[in-house]
Amino acid sequence: MTNTSEEPDANAALRVRNLSKSYPGVRAIQDVSLTVRAGEVHGLVGANGAGKSTLLKAIAGAIMQDSGSIEVWGKELPGGDPHRAAEAGLAMIYQELTIVPDMSALSNVLLGRLPRRLGFVDRGKARKEYAAAALLVESTVTPSSRAGDLSTAAQQQLEVMRALASGRRLIIMDEPTASLGPEDIRRLHKVIGTLKTEGHSVVYVSHDLGAVLEVCDNVTVLREGVVVQTLPANEWDHHGLVRTMLGEVTLDAAGPPAPGDALAVEPFLRVEGLRAPGVDLALLEVGRGEIVGLAGLVGSGRTRLLRALAGAGTIDAGSLWVSGRERRWPRTPRQATRMGVALGPEDRKAQGLVLGRPSAWNVALGRFGVASAGRPVKLEGLIRWATPATERVGFASSRLSANAGTLSGGNQQKLILARLLSRPAPCLILDEPTRGIDIGAKAQVFDAMRQIARDGRAVIWTSSEIEEVVHHSDRILVLAGGRVVAELARGATVHDILDLSFAATSAAERRTAAAA
Repeated sequence: MTNTSEEPDANAALRVRNLSKSYPGVRAIQDVSLTVRAGEVHGLVGANGAGKSTLLKAIAGAIMQDSGSIEVWGKELPGGDPHRAAEAGLAMIYQELTIVPDMSALSNVLLGRLPRRLGFVDRGKARKEYAAAALLVESTVTPSSRAGDLSTAAQQQLEVMRALASGRRLIIMDEPTASLGPEDIRRLHKVIGTLKTEGHSVVYVSHDLGAVLEVCDNVTVLREGVVVQTLPANEWDHHGLVRTMLGEVTLDAAGPPAPGDALAVEPFLRVEGLRAPGVDLALLEVGRGEIVGLAGLVGSGRTRLLRALAGAGTIDAGSLWVSGRERRWPRTPRQATRMGVALGPEDRKAQGLVLGRPSAWNVALGRFGVASAGRPVKLEGLIRWATPATERVGFASSRLSANAGTLSGGNQQKLILARLLSRPAPCLILDEPTRGIDIGAKAQVFDAMRQIARDGRAVIWTSSEIEEVVHHSDRILVLAGGRVVAELARGATVHDILDLSFAATSAAERRTAAAA
């Protein structure tokens, strides 16, 4: 394992030393050290869950690290203070741009720092500052243009111009090519080259490994919250990056189904020609007793597809068969549940639970009439009714009276699973059921999924941890740009999935951008 060197460097735009950050039950990053020099483009790559987002947020001051130090252009930052990071010369350009759509291009570039003279905006000086930044990035956007009417590429240019106009010389770009077409990507890379020539430094974070190798001087690989290796870009190749990102897991494959887990052949759900925002699906079939995993990189469309199937997203077109019978597409989760498809959403706190209500109440949510047997709804009765389902997922019945908001992430996820188990729905859709929970809770979630399949139900699920999808799915659909780019049988490896994902991501994102 190789880390970045710790020698003093007066020419460093960014120095991160021994940075660590943990959340309850999760070690996000540990002892991360990283150096980015003046005039350097530094790539940062890693699989989903490697710790990239946590590292970027800590550097930008969006979160406070547990330990370690951050220096920007020689100034040590206090941590957890984005304003101090900006004052030191750091600009963070997130994948979700921060453009104010109803304001002009000029107002966005000079946001919060319009020059003034005698108490009024100095429009002449403002236009000169805008023109200087536009010249550097070769932008043709007029100052008066409404920002919301511009393309994603042009809005991204405004973000870069904002950084330059404010004098920030360290720019972090998080997935900058995710929504750009080929020509826009070439322009962006040209701009990065210009910034480098002018002495600016860029941290370039992307799943597009080809772009990383093309534009970066050095590349750092994160894995499981740790810096694995930093090398000059010309010493990496695509396969070497993937192998380093995955480590030994590249050789791991899912074992055969456990005894008694032979898949039933009875189909339950069939989807044809699904068109929805960010989703373009030709065919999907799921059989009873089958666990189908969706795998893909950030932005691949996994959540959009699951929400569309569960009636929680807008549908443009698509045909749906349930148990061999064609059905009208559900427009709400309630309609989907009535036809046999129930969703466990990605955001359990905002979308899955009522945090101020007891756990038993949350399990019975939507079925109070059944749970109370037609009598007045009382907590004691809800607890009796919810106990069998919660016991199946390892949730202690003694906690059924506790409000859901007081529980750990793992126990909150168990409540959602128990609720789904208590429904008669033959098909369960689970979006990130293991996010933010510890390894013990994950094991119980996976056991519950297998029990659900053994009961003859179908499960469609996804996780950002691709290794989990590999080990706990009977079949895997690989997504990129909202499309299924491959179907893999049990026995596929994480390496197979990432190779397919990385190869398809750039082209799929460009198709999506062109269609938009």
